[in-house]
Amino acid sequence: MELLQLEYFRTVARLEHMTKAAKELQIAQPSLSKTIARLEEDLGVPLFDRQNRHIRLNAYGKLFLARVNNVFNELQEGKREVLALTEHVQNTIVLAVSIPRVLPDLLGSFLQLHPNARFQQFLEGASSMEHLLTQAEIDFCISSVPMIGEDVIWEPLITEEIFLIVPPGHHLAKRERIRLDEVRNERFVSMNTGYGFRNLTDSFCSQAGFTPQIAFEGDEPGVIRDLVQQGLGVAFVPGISWVRDESSFPNRIRITHPTCQRTIGIGWSKRRYLSPVATEFRSFVTDYFAKVALRLQQLSKKSPH
Repeated sequence: MELLQLEYFRTVARLEHMTKAAKELQIAQPSLSKTIARLEEDLGVPLFDRQNRHIRLNAYGKLFLARVNNVFNELQEGKREVLALTEHVQNTIVLAVSIPRVLPDLLGSFLQLHPNARFQQFLEGASSMEHLLTQAEIDFCISSVPMIGEDVIWEPLITEEIFLIVPPGHHLAKRERIRLDEVRNERFVSMNTGYGFRNLTDSFCSQAGFTPQIAFEGDEPGVIRDLVQQGLGVAFVPGISWVRDESSFPNRIRITHPTCQRTIGIGWSKRRYLSPVATEFRSFVTDYFAKVALRLQQLSKKSPH
């Protein structure tokens, strides 16, 4: 059994089409068919169900594919460990996030201590991050949605309050606290459907007994704040948004019911090799959010206005 055989098998299993697989692998189809047949002969079981020209991965094939994928994942991680001896790879941290607002200060603070570190960053939704983690394709993810998967470790970092912001001159602008059902008839400026924060705030509205009327959807928190300031609607904003600048959200209101909070955490895969600088970053993130939590406690004692 050779690695080339296994790579051919993975391609055929993914495409479930011998001709397409042969084209992608740039080999003749008869040669590919013979390779798969020899692999099945070595194993003593068929890996595909065949009907005319159609093939489907069967139960044996699915079981074997999972093991083959593990083999290639281990080889990839071995390659990364060897390459980590070089400065470039050793100092690169691959990071996926769903809360971009914290990144400038978080990464900037870390780079002051580790100026040779490099970041490769992805802005992803929860399902994409979970896939990247389970496939050990990234070092870390920072998200408000817990990551669950085989060999995935998820560590909560901070639980923060979610507020409502309203335009200047809005009839609720002078209120310090409201029940969420008081804004059931308001137009909302919101994150795009599919983002973890959007799913969370939609659930808050559902608990309050209504579905929000969305006036605008976007993926940039700064734009959402500006649109609220221009009077386009009201919006949910996490407390972490004004840790560095209290004046950026002057008309924020605390929600008394339902409880509006989210927990931010960091996730990583036990299967992925972490370089020394990546391990340092994980510790730094924990300390960073501990300081943010302390700052949020101080701000929570002040009036939102």
